[in-house]
Amino acid sequence: MTGILLDIATAFQFLTRLPLAWLPWREDTLRRSASYFPLVGMAVGFSAAGIHRLLSSHLPAAAVALLIVLFMTLLTGGMHEDGLADVADGFGGGRERTQVLAIMKDSRIGSYGALAIVFSLASRILLLASLPAERFVAYLVSAEVLSRWTVLPLGAFLASARQEVSLGARIARQVSISSLIAGTVLALAPVAWLLRETAWTACLSALLVAVCTGLYYWRRLDGITGDCCGATIQLAAISIYLCGAWRP
Repeated sequence: MTGILLDIATAFQFLTRLPLAWLPWREDTLRRSASYFPLVGMAVGFSAAGIHRLLSSHLPAAAVALLIVLFMTLLTGGMHEDGLADVADGFGGGRERTQVLAIMKDSRIGSYGALAIVFSLASRILLLASLPAERFVAYLVSAEVLSRWTVLPLGAFLASARQEVSLGARIARQVSISSLIAGTVLALAPVAWLLRETAWTACLSALLVAVCTGLYYWRRLDGITGDCCGATIQLAAISIYLCGAWRP
């Protein structure tokens, strides 16, 4: 497998639950694959759009939205939801940095985490069901692309919050500026094509979520974990669905 194809496959291995465990692993593989994270989002988004195309004329919008969210959750193994729950539990239940990190590492889910998952699922289902039919696919795919893009600036500018080796440590402060630029181009191109004149609102929304969550992680943890990346992905997707559902 050539270098570029291996990097793309590694991006899918990192962000989905596709059976790619056979891929060869090197320490720099994940860092080099980061620029292709938006491509993973595009694949997830267009796959989910296929469900909308097949079922939208046969089921109510809310039922289709439920099936789409279920499909995307299964495709990604629920790891972004898990990240959001761990972050909610950690920041909700801990005050000191060490306490927050200890709570986030606990595999058990607390009340803050449970509430975060409920609100995340409900928000995505309701907002997807509220999207205009003619812009549904555009906002669905754009949200998946831009939400995965948010990992790039987090990984470029923030260090790992933990000392031990983890997935978060392999991406934190490991994304090069060239990878950030390349990933940004890969994200902006399909979003501009899909959303046209409203692309700037979705892009600005993703940027604001990345900046605001990044600053919060930096202030509370002095860096990021893999859970932080998952939580930001979830929040960014919700914010972009909100842009599409907004009625001026």
